[in-house]
Amino acid sequence: MTSPGIEQVLDTAANAVGATKVYGRGDTAVVALDDVTVAMPTGRLTAVMGPSGSGKSTLMHCMAGLDSLTSGKVYVGDSELTELSDKELTQLRRDRIGFVFQSFNLVPTLTASENITLPIDLAGKKPDKGWLDGVIAATGLEPRLGHRPSELSGGQQQRVAVARALASRPAIIFADEPTGNLDSRSGNEILEFMRRAVRDLQQTIVMVTHDPSAAGYADTVLFLNDGRIVDEMEDPTAERVLDRLKRFGEA
Repeated sequence: MTSPGIEQVLDTAANAVGATKVYGRGDTAVVALDDVTVAMPTGRLTAVMGPSGSGKSTLMHCMAGLDSLTSGKVYVGDSELTELSDKELTQLRRDRIGFVFQSFNLVPTLTASENITLPIDLAGKKPDKGWLDGVIAATGLEPRLGHRPSELSGGQQQRVAVARALASRPAIIFADEPTGNLDSRSGNEILEFMRRAVRDLQQTIVMVTHDPSAAGYADTVLFLNDGRIVDEMEDPTAERVLDRLKRFGEA
């Protein structure tokens, strides 16, 4: 998963090279990312974990173009984010990156169907009907497409949010604690759906989570501590992840 200092990894959806993020200056400076080089492979579900303040959310935000690095480079595909203008970065996020947040971020006045296609509609484009139909079928939301968010359960709302992220067939989806506001049953449904999206739809998902059970659905888990990647785990299980987190004093 980590990379030996190369500037670009062509078989990955996104990668960072020497990523450093410092907040503040002088004695008050806080190093959130400390020279991180990492690649997120295509067609995989990667979980990012670590103690509070380890840099996991900062890494995701910088790789998604939601925050900028102090130094280093981030690529989405062959596009280096630091070289893009604000307009180009906005377009890249809209066209090539999907986002899923803990708080769903649905528009309350729109139906589930309208929320799913909202980014495509805002871009003035028409969705790929075959792809969109497949995404919606995978969510099991067909009977609820005409309902507004207030008429949906939390799990259904998050399925709408994941479907919205998938609708434009992005190069990569970043999910920030996607099951954080859900009960365990709804959370497991979302994680199963995300895993199917990777396996059956060849999507690439990077998920920040604090939950070992959620990480157990991933293909790979990256562990951060003090702004650095300190370990990674292939084919994780919740039990193995929990055991690794105990070394951080997090469990």
